[in-house]
Amino acid sequence: MTDIARCLVVVRGGGDVGSGVIWRLRRVGFPVVVLELARPLTIRRTVAFSSAVLDGRVEIDGIEGSLVDSPAEAIAATRRGVVPVLVADVVPPFPMPVAVIVDARIAKRALDTRVGQAPFVVGLGPGFVAGVHCDAVVETMRGHRLGTVIREGAAAPNTGVPGELGGAAAERVIHAEAAGCLTWDVGFGELIEAGQRLGRIGQVPVTAKIGGTVRGLIAPGEVQAGLKIADVDPRRDPGMITHVSDKALAVGGGVLEAILAWMHDTGR
Repeated sequence: MTDIARCLVVVRGGGDVGSGVIWRLRRVGFPVVVLELARPLTIRRTVAFSSAVLDGRVEIDGIEGSLVDSPAEAIAATRRGVVPVLVADVVPPFPMPVAVIVDARIAKRALDTRVGQAPFVVGLGPGFVAGVHCDAVVETMRGHRLGTVIREGAAAPNTGVPGELGGAAAERVIHAEAAGCLTWDVGFGELIEAGQRLGRIGQVPVTAKIGGTVRGLIAPGEVQAGLKIADVDPRRDPGMITHVSDKALAVGGGVLEAILAWMHDTGR
């Protein structure tokens, strides 16, 4: 019988989509370590394990994540059933072998992930080619192929247009119009109207293009022009901000399928 408790999975990127992967894997018993930036760029922070970097701890649908200081502390946390979040730009050596690496940074382009960095490597979304950057790619574009495991070739190319939610697509996502120090006037789950000021970057107001529920807000602080900083969901359901999204769960299911199929095929 496969012992998944001995199969260490390292997930690079603890944003909302990556957190769907992390949640699925941890839910069935895989030890999972998350690697993040010192200042995560996540906007859906209420459902992202990356939030542990700034807050020290996060709980998402019953699974706890906690900031740790070292690979050894990370492994100790996995044995307590906790998802450790470690600030690291590269995959460091761990006290137990890494079986799987999942690149969940959603950079929309290939960065430094390659086949052979672990016995099994998975990439999420555009930019990854199975057999070059990873052993399997999981589709992240909304539609009938969302969550599909791709063993040859690439995911659908990046369109630059966010997936549609409640009839809104590009207009629901807000990008910084200037560089500077960002502050927010609203919080997660608030119901807002089109044209409402959500915050400011220096003296430049950040306004909503549509009405709906505040779903995503990047952490306050210095931002660069063009950076994605907020997300408004037109469906007006404040309860959604506390749960892993359907998209993240679908992608997580694809990663889980890919890993279990690999373990079955290799007799692990």
